[in-house]
Amino acid sequence: MAKKDINEVAYFILEQITNEDRPKNEAAVTLGRAGGLKGGKARAASLSPERRKEIAQKAATKRWGKE
Repeated sequence: MAKKDINEVAYFILEQITNEDRPKNEAAVTLGRAGGLKGGKARAASLSPERRKEIAQKAATKRWGKE
């Protein structure tokens, strides 16, 4: 058995406790998906190259712990 992430375990437990199957609102799903697909591209297009570099450097520092 593969080792599971703690979030996966918590989700599984919560799913077992509530034991509810809620139908999704298809209109909301479609709207959320459409916004998600264009959101990152739209944000990247609005940022200057310098700002994108700052964001990337900050992310790398957080991930790897060095600059």
